[in-house]
Amino acid sequence: MAEFAEHLVPLLALTAMEIVLGIDNIVFISILTSKLPAKQRKSGRNIGLGLALGTRLLLLFALAFVMSPENAVFSKSIFKLSSLGIPVDSITHGFESLSEANSHGPELESHDQDSGANNLDEIDEITLRDLVLLLGGAFLIGKSVHEIHNKLEDASGHDEGDGKVVTFKGVLFQIALLDVVFSLDSVITAVGIVSELWVIVVAMVISMLVMLAAAGPISAFIEKHPTLKVLALSFLILIGIMLVAEGFAAHFNKGYIYFAMAFSLVVEAINIRLRSKRKAKIEAVG
Repeated sequence: MAEFAEHLVPLLALTAMEIVLGIDNIVFISILTSKLPAKQRKSGRNIGLGLALGTRLLLLFALAFVMSPENAVFSKSIFKLSSLGIPVDSITHGFESLSEANSHGPELESHDQDSGANNLDEIDEITLRDLVLLLGGAFLIGKSVHEIHNKLEDASGHDEGDGKVVTFKGVLFQIALLDVVFSLDSVITAVGIVSELWVIVVAMVISMLVMLAAAGPISAFIEKHPTLKVLALSFLILIGIMLVAEGFAAHFNKGYIYFAMAFSLVVEAINIRLRSKRKAKIEAVG
């Protein structure tokens, strides 16, 4: 009991973090399953979130088995950009110029140049984790742009679509593919925060149960307000760009992205409220 009480705070913190990191997964699943027949949407969401939990647990046990300071499989370089003919040396000069411009003394200049060289090594060497982030981010950007294009075509009166039939298995395949990308970052973050495996497993199960309960209302709300769907797709493009940037070792504070998302949602909530009031006034007059 004392051991559980000791781990209660990290358990609650990790559960909250998993829920926050899983919101983008819910949005993506909601958008994909919205193309299915109404009777299949709920089962599609539930199976999709079940796949997400399964993927997270598999990755967690895999990382616990292979990720160690001596055997960091996911951090080992599998190839270099310079070997593909990409002019990485030009990036070196950019780092050096930036270091010189931002330096204010000999010690700081030396530190900045060393930092630039280290960053260059990270950019040049592509690891397995980087490759997953790059491919997943590119897929997320392409898929979201395609969905926005379809929304614009529908708004223009082109209802014939692209001629493709959406199948239940096809939607699940796309969900499973993106679950790997969403889960990878989530699991690596969880492993970095908590060392006890059982705490991470419990946090993931609890967060997934919360997301299962929230998936239905979120999907219904997005379907009720079409502008929110476009906003959600824009968020997914932003997340895809962030994943690609991280794949190229461009690390930055994700808090800025979450703040931008929260601010956009507040503005959209105000717009929804204004549209509702305007609609009610028109109906009252009519």
